[in-house]
Amino acid sequence: MAKEEKMKTPKIPPIAKRITELKTENAFVVGVETAAWEAKSGKKVMKFYIGQPDKETPVNIQRAGVTATYNGKTGYTPSAGIYELRKAVADYLTRTRGILVLWEDVVVGGGAKPFIGYAIICTTEYGKGHEILCPNPGFPIYESQALLHGAIPIPLMLYEKNNFNFDIDDLGRKMNKKTRLVILNSPGNPTGGVLSKEELKAIAEILRKWPKAWIFSDEVYSRIVYDAEFSSIASLPGMQDRTIILDGASKTYAMTGWRIGYAANKHLAKHFGTLVTNTDSCANHMAQWATVEALNGSQDIPEERVRIFKERRDVIVDLLNKIPGVTCLVPGGAFYAYPNVTDACKIVGATNSEDFRKKLLYEAWVSVTADTHFGPQVPNDGEHVRFSYAASMEDIIEGMSRMKAWIESYKK
Repeated sequence: MAKEEKMKTPKIPPIAKRITELKTENAFVVGVETAAWEAKSGKKVMKFYIGQPDKETPVNIQRAGVTATYNGKTGYTPSAGIYELRKAVADYLTRTRGILVLWEDVVVGGGAKPFIGYAIICTTEYGKGHEILCPNPGFPIYESQALLHGAIPIPLMLYEKNNFNFDIDDLGRKMNKKTRLVILNSPGNPTGGVLSKEELKAIAEILRKWPKAWIFSDEVYSRIVYDAEFSSIASLPGMQDRTIILDGASKTYAMTGWRIGYAANKHLAKHFGTLVTNTDSCANHMAQWATVEALNGSQDIPEERVRIFKERRDVIVDLLNKIPGVTCLVPGGAFYAYPNVTDACKIVGATNSEDFRKKLLYEAWVSVTADTHFGPQVPNDGEHVRFSYAASMEDIIEGMSRMKAWIESYKK
């Protein structure tokens, strides 16, 4: 009998190692865990684990999407996107980056994420040992896409003592003949760090010595900067031609679910368009028209929401710094706080940041992500967790109150 049952067990053909080992974006994993605990416990969890604005898409943008639907804009578009959106993006980048971007240089995709993979495919050869320098902690898809496409991710460590920017000299040391792509993310996820124009000039000076290396400038939070002007490395002499500018509608316009991102580089636009043809055919037609309205329409609501994010930043950083065992730098952009919880871990008996964030979820009903969700832990830099303050002010105040009371209960 056992032999017959064994014979009936289906045999599955092998699955590629590069897909079975593919890493994910842990904010979504934490989201599933959070929802399950909330349902089981029956108590509301204060959610700070994902970077999603708490406000809905502005009404003028919603209406543009609905109108496009009623007007029959429901079929395929050119793979690179409709002309009207590519032109709107080009004008927007020209206006905000201080450079000339033509509509032909722009490609629209199903969110900003696909362009990470597209850029890696276009600039590295699979299995040739080509290296990609990327910030650590950083958006986890940089590393996962590098490995998926046969490149080697090399971390640029973001130290707290450097205000979560990497050491320029470290960049110089890690550049070599195999470096094909350098990823910059400013304002940054998860730390909220912002590269100043002077820092970008120093980076550009190093990169000029390595003409085979492209630059991937992830600027999806470019409009969410609080204390200084946003600067793009593409605006510096000699940098635009070799820089892939990445931006999107999700964060600035609260359009995360519309899935519209865009990238610009005149030398790679044609190839990006071919890759879109091979993957998604085209971005959502109606959402493209909604994004035309987002870029060309009134900017009053997005600008007001940045002001609100700044208020929330000031509140959450102040409250975090009043919690025992917690210290938090003031982030310059995006909507993330990245506090050091090394001493808090000791107070609550957590072995590391991941253990801390689990205890915080299950004992205090506060959900965050850990530093290890954004790459290997930075050596000798302590334990950190990330809070997204895209949540409401009420949730921020309640969440910080719960966290403070929870840690103080251990002290007592």
